Amino acid sequence: MIRIFKLLPLLLLFSFTTSFAQQIQIINKPIVFDEIRAQLSLDYLKRRHNLIQKTPIIIPKMIVLHWTASRSLMGTYNTFNKSILPSSRKALVNASSLNVSSHYLVDRDGSIYQLLPDTVFARHVIGLNYCAIGIENVGSDTYPLTQAQLFANEKLVRYLTRKYNIEYLIGHYEHTWFKNTSLWRETNPYYFSQKIDPGISFMRRIREELQDLNLKGAPPKK
Repeated sequence: MIRIFKLLPLLLLFSFTTSFAQQIQIINKPIVFDEIRAQLSLDYLKRRHNLIQKTPIIIPKMIVLHWTASRSLMGTYNTFNKSILPSSRKALVNASSLNVSSHYLVDRDGSIYQLLPDTVFARHVIGLNYCAIGIENVGSDTYPLTQAQLFANEKLVRYLTRKYNIEYLIGHYEHTWFKNTSLWRETNPYYFSQKIDPGISFMRRIREELQDLNLKGAPPKK
């Protein structure tokens, strides 16, 4: 049994602990992280990443940018705010019944919501969840991300790189490029997905804004 009080110090880290956090106005909007989600996260770490842990935490090395493929912040929040993945998502359920989630959700106007503490495990990127902070942006290929979201993502990445030893910044569509590298930890070589989010243009623009951080991208696609 996972005692949730052991996770409380992490789950209470939705705070403006630095002046920089206050500057970017991170809004606390936690999703459910109950005993079921905690145990499913530990099971995922073991079965999918071959990592046996006592608590579902990560050591962030990477930030992965996403889009929600929807037009609604609350729709995305409600989707994430369940511990168990809906049975309708058969391809994902076959790998794990743990619901998908991310650490941050950025609305169209650039408002930044924190859904999970940075170092709590979230299922958002195959093969790399164990070391990756996920940032979702409300939008899709037919509902392009906004300038306000670009600015918010830039500020959030800068904030996170000040807190952690972040080495990589990638778009979700680049995650499979890490296959055959030491960072890739998916135990099933046939379990992966083809993604296009958050768009090549968005990633090019944010990398231009963040050149000074010297963050690595994904290795060359093979």
